[in-house]
Amino acid sequence: MAETRRLHIGLSLTPTWLKGGANSAETRPVSDPVAFNLELTRMAERAKLDFVFKPDYLMLHPAMAGNGFVGLDPTLLLTAIARETDKIGVVTTVSTSFNPPYVVARQIQSLHWISNGRAGLNIVTSIEGAQNFGDAPMPAPEVRYRKAAEFTDVMRRLWRSYPHEALTGAAPSTAIDHRGEFFSVTGPLNVPGHVAGPPPLFQAGASDVGRDFAASIADATFAAMPDREAGIELRNDLRRRAQGHGRSPDSVRVLPGLHFFLAETREEAWSLHARAHAHLTAEQRRNSVKSVLGLDLGDLPPEARVTPEMLPPVETPVRSRTHAELLRRFILANHPTVEQVLARPEVVGSAHWVCVGTVGDVLAEIVDWFEAGAIDGVIAIPGGSSRSLQLFLQELVPALARRGLFRHDYEGTTLREHLRLAGEP
Repeated sequence: MAETRRLHIGLSLTPTWLKGGANSAETRPVSDPVAFNLELTRMAERAKLDFVFKPDYLMLHPAMAGNGFVGLDPTLLLTAIARETDKIGVVTTVSTSFNPPYVVARQIQSLHWISNGRAGLNIVTSIEGAQNFGDAPMPAPEVRYRKAAEFTDVMRRLWRSYPHEALTGAAPSTAIDHRGEFFSVTGPLNVPGHVAGPPPLFQAGASDVGRDFAASIADATFAAMPDREAGIELRNDLRRRAQGHGRSPDSVRVLPGLHFFLAETREEAWSLHARAHAHLTAEQRRNSVKSVLGLDLGDLPPEARVTPEMLPPVETPVRSRTHAELLRRFILANHPTVEQVLARPEVVGSAHWVCVGTVGDVLAEIVDWFEAGAIDGVIAIPGGSSRSLQLFLQELVPALARRGLFRHDYEGTTLREHLRLAGEP
């Protein structure tokens, strides 16, 4: 009998969800970020979520400092959280562009042991931060992904180099003797594999090269997905590419960021959304379009149409190819007004799926996307207020469970079990 398909749900531990908070209590992460993130994780664990997810930044933007940003190393933060929780997965983020694979393999395998099999790794290639690691500029995306592929291969081989069975002498530890384009690593690793199996891998790139990388190595992808049609296309494409890499089409779970603004009424929810974006002026939004897509809207009035003929060449340098391709696809399909472009998630946020409304509204949209084959789950990004998060965890998630689309209780103790991953990758 085929296994019943159910949603996977993670929670993003990021202070951006506090933007637009209505009271001073919303700023607690500044005073004690460890206690704050632990409280969020415990709330997520009570709701039986698969995991908490911690993104990372390798530089400090001035705007971040002004908003109480405390950039603790995510792996160290999640290590502290792992010791104070029991079953929820802990997914950290590491850049393959600026870290050696031996160090990361050791850190993540250590977190796997400390959490008793609940660790996961989000692999990123980074789009900025090179100035903090030397004088060389950021490499081209193709180079970053080539390096990421070699990094991931080395890391996985290091995890296998000291198998769990070697602890009892039932299997040997072996050197990997890797010599490649970017790394030379002898091995073996000095931390043995965990009985739970290797940590699951997450990946967030949605450009063409990013999709191919995700299809080749990821167990789940933190997808940028502003609308349902984009989700259906991405999920189908990743399934096809996974088969091309000799993997099952179900290998990669598509988990878009879901930026939600929940309230008891739709009017209150939209008020939360407006307050969270009120700081963005029209000029800042137009500058964002130029940064995201390379498109200068100049003095075009809000009602003017943005047509495909206005789009800059695809090879135009941009900050993120993922966001550029999403916005380009929207313009090609819809010929939107300037006002519509300036309101897009790629412009005002990070190209995440945005849901605004009551618990019933957002529940219906999640179910619709899931049944349409656009998603395998979500990574929750609460917006507007702490009440929005409470409504998601205490009302929306249980409603999904009552529909048979999410668990009522944990059925396992490891992240691989939560994600229904079987055996070695």
